[in-house]
Formats: sequence, C-alpha cells, structure tokens
Amino acid sequence: MKIFSKTLCLLALSYAAASCCQTSQTNVPVYLDEEQPLEIRVEDALSRMTLEEKVKILHAQSKFSSAGVPRLGIPELWATDGPHGIRAEVFWDEWEQAGWTNDSIVAFPALTALAATWNEDMSALYGKSIGEEARFREKDVLLGPGVNIYRTPLNGRNFEYMGEDPYLASKMVVPYVQEVQKNGVAVCVKHYALNNQETNRHFYDVVVDDRALYEIYLPAFKAAVREGGAWSIMGAYNYYKGQHACHNEYLLNDILKGEWGFDGVVISDWGGAHDTDEAITNGLDLEFGTWTDGLTMGATNGYDAYYLADPYLKRLREGSATEEVLNEKVRRVLRLIFRTAMNTDKPFGSLCSPEHYDAARTIAAEGIVLLKNENDVLPVDLSSVKKIAVIGENAVKIMTVGGGSSSLKAQHECTPVEGLLAAVGDKAEIVYERGYVGDVTDIFDGVATGQDLSESRSEDQLIADAVKLAESADVVLFFGGLNKAACQDCEGSDRFGLELPYAQDKLIKAISKVNDNLAVIIISGNAVAMPWVNDVNAIVEAWYSGSQAGHAIADVIFGKVNPSGKLPFTFPVKLTDNGAHALDAYDREDLSVEYKEGLYVGYRWADKFDVEPLFAFGHGLSYTDFTYGEAKCAKASVKAGADVKVAIDVTNSGKMAGKEVVQLYIRDEESYLERPVKELKGFRKIYLEPGETKTVEFVIEPDMLKFFDDAKHEWVLEKGKFTAYIGASSKDIRSEVSFEVR
Repeated sequence: MKIFSKTLCLLALSYAAASCCQTSQTNVPVYLDEEQPLEIRVEDALSRMTLEEKVKILHAQSKFSSAGVPRLGIPELWATDGPHGIRAEVFWDEWEQAGWTNDSIVAFPALTALAATWNEDMSALYGKSIGEEARFREKDVLLGPGVNIYRTPLNGRNFEYMGEDPYLASKMVVPYVQEVQKNGVAVCVKHYALNNQETNRHFYDVVVDDRALYEIYLPAFKAAVREGGAWSIMGAYNYYKGQHACHNEYLLNDILKGEWGFDGVVISDWGGAHDTDEAITNGLDLEFGTWTDGLTMGATNGYDAYYLADPYLKRLREGSATEEVLNEKVRRVLRLIFRTAMNTDKPFGSLCSPEHYDAARTIAAEGIVLLKNENDVLPVDLSSVKKIAVIGENAVKIMTVGGGSSSLKAQHECTPVEGLLAAVGDKAEIVYERGYVGDVTDIFDGVATGQDLSESRSEDQLIADAVKLAESADVVLFFGGLNKAACQDCEGSDRFGLELPYAQDKLIKAISKVNDNLAVIIISGNAVAMPWVNDVNAIVEAWYSGSQAGHAIADVIFGKVNPSGKLPFTFPVKLTDNGAHALDAYDREDLSVEYKEGLYVGYRWADKFDVEPLFAFGHGLSYTDFTYGEAKCAKASVKAGADVKVAIDVTNSGKMAGKEVVQLYIRDEESYLERPVKELKGFRKIYLEPGETKTVEFVIEPDMLKFFDDAKHEWVLEKGKFTAYIGASSKDIRSEVSFEVR
C-alpha cells in the first residue's frame, strides 16, 4: 500500500507541475522547484492548501505514516522505529509484522554500546549505515536516537540511550544525527524530555529544578538540535509541570522552539497526545498513535478522530482556534517533507550490505568494555588451550527480538557461541552447557527467533552439569546478564532490582570454585550487581551488540581486537549507591517523581558523597598498558571568554597496539552556586603502537566552564580558579593542572 501510495504522489507531481500556478522562468510551481530556497517553497505550498488539507497532514493516516497533499503532489511521510535498526513492515493498523520477505535488516549495537566506544567516528559510521538502511527501505523519519539520561539502573529502556553524562551523550549524538540526515532521512531524537523510567510512564509527573534540567537532562537534546541540525523531535510520555511532554508549553514552546530556535517537527510518541487544546497551543506538530488500532475504536475513521484531526478542524471552523497557529505547524511539517520525501537529491541507500555488517562488527567490538582481567585470563591463547567451556543461556539466545519498539527482524544474528565456534575452528574444542533458564519467549510482534529454548532440567541439575563441564575445561566463558524480557531491558517496564536474575549469582559462584580461568561476559544494557566480583578473574561488558555480536565478542576474547570501550554509566555496588535510590526518589507507584538528587547523577553522586563504585564511569581496561605524563596548561591565567589549552603525553607502555580514551574533567573551585566535584568536559580516543607516545590536546572553551543559574535563568561564566583533571576514568585520575579565569 505504501508503494502504491507513493506512486500516486509521483503522478500527482507531474499533474501539479502542469496545472498549478507557474514560475516565470522554470515553468515549475515554486514549491516543487528544489532550486528555490526552502522557506519560499514552504510558503508557496502553504498558500495553496485548503484548511482541510492543512489539518490532514498533522496526524497519522496509518500506524507509521501521515498524509501528504495528493492534489499538490506532496507525498506522505513514512516513519520507522529505530534506533538500532529499521523495524519490520507492519500491517496498516497493527503492530504485527506484515509478512514481507524483503524487510530483514542489519541490527546495529544498542546505543549503550555505541556510547561505550567514546568515539565520535563510530557514531558517524553508525549514523551513515543505519541511515542508508532507512533510505533503502524508503523511510522518511527514523524514530531515534534516544538520549535520555541514565538516572537509575532500573530503567528498562536504558539500553536505548547514551549513558549518564550529558557531555558524552551530546558529543556522541551529533555525528549520528548528521550522517543519518545526509541520506534524506530525518532523525527523530527521543524522548524529549525527562523520560527516565518506564514504570507508569504515561502517568508520572517529574519534579526537577531548572539547574538539573538544563545541566543534566537537556544538553544532549540541545546538541542534537543546535549542532546536529535534527529535523524532528519526539515528545515523551510523562508529565512535566502538570502537562504531558508531547504538548508542554515550557519544554516545547519556551525552550525547544524559543531558546534553541528549533525549526523542525515535534512528533508525539505513539499514544503520547492527550488533549486537543494543549496539542494546539503547546507545541505539538504531528500526532501519531493516539488510537493505535486505527479504525476500530468508535469512529468511522479512527485517524480523523485524533486530537489534531477533526476536533482541531472543528475548532478552526468555529473560530476557537486560529489559522495562524495552524499555519506554523503546517510550515514545520512541509519543511520536513521537503527535506525528506520530496528531496530528489538523496542517495538510494543500501540494505544488508557487507559494509553495514562490517560497521556493526567494528562498532560492537570497539564498545565492548573489559572490566576486570587478573592473571591475564583474557585474551584466550588458542595455542595453549584444548577445551573451552561455554556456559550460560545468553551464549545462544537471540537478542535482537523483543524489548519493545526497538525489536528487530535481523537478516542474521551471530550469537556468542556461533562467533566463538567460527573463530576457534579446529584449534580447540568448544562445549556448551546452558547453566540457567531465563527467557524462553520466541516471538515478538510477529517476528520469531526460530529458537526452541524449552528446558526440562531443574535449577540444581543445570548448575551441577555446568560445574562438571567447568571442572574439565582449560578456560570457562560464562555468558549471562539480562535479556529483553519484561522487567529487564525492555520498554514499558523497569527492573525490580540490581541483581542478576535466574539464579546466575549462585551459578557463577559455583563455577568459580572449580576453575580459576573463568571470564564472565555480561550481556545487558544496564549495570548489574556482582556479589562474586572478587571470585572471578575476568569480567567483560558486551552489551546488546546486534547482528555481529558473536563475531565482535570473539574478536575481543581471542585478542584480534584489543578492547577499548569505556563505561558510559556507573556500575554501583548496590542500588542505594545511586542518588535516586539513596534518597528514595524512585517509586514505582508514585505518580509525582521528584529528582531529589538534582545535579548529582551517576559519578557526580559518587564523587560528592565519596561512594566507591563497583566500576566507575569511564572505566575500561585494555590488553596493553598506557602511561600518562604530566598535564600542562598553555596559560595559567586567561581572560574571561578565552579558550584554555591543556595537553598531556600518553604512552603505550605495553606490548600490544591499542586505543585509549583520555578523559578531561573540570572542577570549579570558587563557584557561588554549589557544583559537582568534577564534570566531564572532553575526551579523545587515540591509537598507539607499543612504545608510541602521543600528545593529547584539549581546548576548554568558555561555554564548557559555565553553570546554569536558575534564579537568573541564564548560563554563567564565573571568574576564579578551575582544576583540569586528566585520567582513564572518573576515578582513575592520572594528572591535574590548575588555571584561572580573570
């Protein structure tokens, strides 16, 4: 139906060119002439539309499309779920897949894995690749990326986001946005804003001070808009200041469109619109999913009953709504259509190409974090082992299916055990034991994994069989963690606790008693508790790594790739080491959620209260060693408004080439408002051969030193002393240097 509809629009383009008012020179209507400036085209098209046509393009016509203006040759818009891959085609009015045979895709790593690369080049590669897949599938709007801040490790949707730090998320989101949109596909950055838990997500009202709002929860969205040039933004489900985020005066009109000058479209999350009058006045432009089964809920056409459909048209006709406000919404939607569906210069894109599989593998491997590696358990030397025990359900479980709207129909997913087998070949024997039973679900929204994970053995028998195998192996690779089931890493629900599910802690402790050469590989998008951390010698965080997960993991396990990922969020020892939980500021049943911790999210909380994390923000080991020199500042004192330049030498003092993420944190020593102990304000990922030294330079711009004074409602650059800390993580500071702003 989509292809047929777009064909009609192409025919209408020819008709419009022949029948509409013409320009004097090109013989083409202005709005169809791509040589004309965008705003002139928008105004010309707007002037030709009827009132009914204007309202029609402001709401959905199907599950994932909105209407164009066929009379004028203006095509419809087609959206697709992301942000890790292009969702399978679904029926017009349903979530179930439509049964197409040519809509399988490459699944890219979850955004936690991308953030863990700490590499903007990887973000650009990610955006380019997923943008090409969206373009090939003829999608106009990609619903992603997500940049909500990791406030609590219980949030079921953290795996879709870019971690706890606003600076890291801001730097990583911009290349993604830019490269996707080079394909003529709009990103839809989500979920704006303060959408930091899934439990009661439609009902809770966030209470947060403006300092935390502006300094923690908004910067990544601002960067996507101001630096990335994002063409659309998705409103969140939750309330803020008593209004739904999808039609919120403060968030949308005052900040997004006012302070940031956003010229794109605010799109509702599916089912996120709740009121016609608020939707009209409070910044919503395009409404999707209000009645998600379309035609069966009390109206002849369910889509015409949307809040920005017939109810809006009725208000316009009776004079209780103005056409001036309507026209501003229509301008934005037309602008989006001209940038995407009517952009004739966009490339053709590509789907499931070798380049995309290579990109998925490269990004996944670079995001894998080596958390612990004592006694050199890793990398596994295949010349010295004969038998490798692989234990754990996550070694064989498909992870691209499930988890909510990011569920994918991957052309292929290489599981960890498949990747290990491919890498080992006949060099060693690999024997598998399940060890625990987790999620046996094999289908989500009509997409099936093809796996039968049924199991008849008891928990005790599974553990006994795993221990017996571990005793006979030269090395044990345990694959556990979380999965995409409800109340784990899954949209619509949050975790109940920090611990590993399915008796995995008991299993790991049992295995550790019989084999010292044990590496625990965690598959998750969230931090987990590790009561066995001192019982095992090697721990790896491997994330949800998409189509090439198994190959990427094998690359790291066997040393083909030297791990260089760093944690984009803190792993606390226990739940109350996290600020939201220490202050009882997270309650599943509370519909008023107060962010009592304010600015002190993640490592900021750990620094302020001297809480020792399990693994710190920015932590990640390598198979080689890096030695840091002494940090130096070009000038110890600079005038306000001038850049500050800090440099440090870093040497690969080990025996293997590798990459290191050099991190810059800043402390304001004299602020008149309380500030965090230190904050990330720079990072560089460098590659070094053994014995090689590179000088890493940071330019500290004035804006990086500012804080938000909520009483004045402005960003303030204060004179005084600052300290620059440079290190390998937020807890592993190698050198520091002070400077003064006059």
